[in-house]
Amino acid sequence: MGGAARTAAEVAPAGALAEVLDRGDALRRGFGNPELDSALDELLGRAPRLPKGDRVVLAPLVAAQGVNGVAVFLRRPDRPAFESDDVQFVGQLSAHAALGVAAAPQPAPPGRPVPTPAPTAARPTEMRRHGDRLRFVGAGTRRIARAIDLDGIVMGLCRAGVPTFSDTIHVYLRDPLPVGDERPTGPVVLRLRRSDRLPEEYDTEVTPPQPDLTALCEVRPGGALAEVLRGVRPVFADAPAARAALPELLGDDGQSIIPDGQRAILAPLRGRRRVIGAAVFLRRPERLAFEPDDLLVAAQLATHSALGIDKAVLYGREAYIADELQRAMLPETLPRIPGVHLASRYLPAAETARVGGDWYDAIPLPGSRVALVVGDVMGHSMTSAAIMGQLRTTAQTLASLDLPPQEVLHHLDEQARRLGSDRMATCLYAVYDPVSHRITIANAGHPPPVLLHLGGRAEVLHVPPGAPIGVGGIDFEAVELDAPTGATLVLYTDGLVESRLRDVWTGIEQLREKLAATAQLTGPDHPPPLEALCDEVLDMLGPGDRDDDIALLAARFDGIAPSDVAYWFLEPEDAAPRCARRLARRTLARWGLEELTDSVELLVSEVVTNAVRYTSRPVTLRLLRTDVLRCEVGDDVPQLPRLRQARATDEGGRGLYLVNRLARRWGATRLSTGKVVWFELNRP
Repeated sequence: MGGAARTAAEVAPAGALAEVLDRGDALRRGFGNPELDSALDELLGRAPRLPKGDRVVLAPLVAAQGVNGVAVFLRRPDRPAFESDDVQFVGQLSAHAALGVAAAPQPAPPGRPVPTPAPTAARPTEMRRHGDRLRFVGAGTRRIARAIDLDGIVMGLCRAGVPTFSDTIHVYLRDPLPVGDERPTGPVVLRLRRSDRLPEEYDTEVTPPQPDLTALCEVRPGGALAEVLRGVRPVFADAPAARAALPELLGDDGQSIIPDGQRAILAPLRGRRRVIGAAVFLRRPERLAFEPDDLLVAAQLATHSALGIDKAVLYGREAYIADELQRAMLPETLPRIPGVHLASRYLPAAETARVGGDWYDAIPLPGSRVALVVGDVMGHSMTSAAIMGQLRTTAQTLASLDLPPQEVLHHLDEQARRLGSDRMATCLYAVYDPVSHRITIANAGHPPPVLLHLGGRAEVLHVPPGAPIGVGGIDFEAVELDAPTGATLVLYTDGLVESRLRDVWTGIEQLREKLAATAQLTGPDHPPPLEALCDEVLDMLGPGDRDDDIALLAARFDGIAPSDVAYWFLEPEDAAPRCARRLARRTLARWGLEELTDSVELLVSEVVTNAVRYTSRPVTLRLLRTDVLRCEVGDDVPQLPRLRQARATDEGGRGLYLVNRLARRWGATRLSTGKVVWFELNRP
């Protein structure tokens, strides 16, 4: 970008430079602005070698009295080209600079003495007024920029405008607001989003009527309001275009709302791609009218607000999508499993970082067991939520294979490394068996679970911590512990116990104390209700404790009594179905469930017959009495049975059809050593 540029240039009245300056908009080279090259030659001369393409932006400095300068922005070829957002930002800088130039004393030409102004009161007052405008614009734009959500930005605009700049402000936004680059196809409709005015104690006259907050304004194509919005620049209410546009915007009472003279400004709100609304600034009749420089102030406030609203809408949509994605990947409801009651909670993080990777799950396993899973993918982003979904799906698949907890974590670790070198997560995987009253737990860098005993004692379980998933090359260790009847296991993510105000171990101790205190409320012989317990746990969060999202899973161990379980091994022989019917009939008689004898004998006979037909090892038969009657038949053949419609000439194929018609529920699960086919019947 060599060559010397001119230090002064005369603007020809009918030249390209004059045309560009009259437009008043910042223009980017190479984007439908053919006159810009001629204007640059006229301004800089033909000597400078300007960068090619869209690396040149020309911005007029437009003040109330007219154009008082021009700025040219250049980027070297090794930098990215200017984008539309950059042009918008350049326009803001130029408008701000125009206010500063108008407020600054003008230097004398070279070689001439600096004139001494006459000691009048008007000039210092004018300079102070310009300086006040600059300070107000700076403070107002900072207030608008502090907000990140739509309502906060609109409120910032209103608070910046009232009472310093105006006495009343009405902010209208498109309904619905367009998001990003989408192109709305319907008519442009504006809705009053917010209206602020001076408090009642400042009113000295009768309060004028206010616009209806629920009213909609459809912008007629080619109408006065559409023309003002298309022009982008703020206009006084007494301008010909605004005189017809304001009643269209404000409704039937528009004329009574608008004060006389230059006491109303209509400022379009233009975002990155299009006009997204309008702001109306009003002053009471007893206050000084707006001055021409106030149009620049309104333009600055409107531009900052519009760009902020654009970004807030984009952020809101992305946060909504990520939040819905994350919630869709979590279980809609928890399964009902004999011998255990479950409750859960999920809370997103603070509004500034709503998206996370925390998850929980409860997966039914063969033998009335259940896998309890809680995990946390590191980071707060859409990527974290997506990785969480993949790991949760992987965990469900591994659980269906009935692998030990440490093996599940090992395969999750391999999957995380396949997803990427920086995909890391913590996870705790536990398997509870209500028949044996035991629980097996493996941990991958996750906070330890807390066990609340029936008597009210809460203890932090000592589980080998392990390394996070995704580190690789680490063996995971599982421990088997007692799961007493009436005890409650609480699994959680670190967002519950760790924040900027406390370390993780302090938070774990506070959680343990909270659980113990809650259990004291129901007495030593009655465990606290699970839903209420989860709510009490979340109540321990105080201000500043919501830095991360939170997943919470609580499991109450009710267990299944030995007297409610019957278990047998059957040799794979022709007599096995008859033996199974006899054993089932005797057990049902002992349990007082004779009404189910015929159905159970028929279904047990069909399932056992299918098992002994293909297996070479003993078949297992188990009956469990809980709120339903459950029957499980296991063999060493991994192929799962499929329900099919038997033809009239087929001798077999009707066993599962009978099971499907008579049973309340049924299913088949593949194990590492074969499979289990089960069915349930309602108890009389």
